[in-house]
Amino acid sequence: QVQLVQSGGGLVHAGGSLNLSCVASGSITGPYVTGWHRQAPGKQRELVASMTSGGSKNYRNSAKGRFTISLDNVKNTVYLQMSNLKPEDTAVYYCNHYSDPSSIYWGQGTQVTVSS
Repeated sequence: QVQLVQSGGGLVHAGGSLNLSCVASGSITGPYVTGWHRQAPGKQRELVASMTSGGSKNYRNSAKGRFTISLDNVKNTVYLQMSNLKPEDTAVYYCNHYSDPSSIYWGQGTQVTVSS
């Protein structure tokens, strides 16, 4: 079992920045994949960014150049730095973590709201 606790998020004007953090605890064994998804009202949950414990990163196209995912293996914490935020980035953001794709753990979700 892995527990994920998120922090960060909030309300920001378009063009602003926000940072998200997600601390993992429990049975953390490598290699693993961790990252961030988001879900806007009435839409499906979508990948924002992910990275492996080995350091490989993946971003959705709309996040490239604006969002940065990073991982502190000592603190078992994954971060998402978001800049130049747009109203369409408004969503509930969820971190996740898995070693086995059949057993994915999710954080509690945090609201990000970008006003125009």
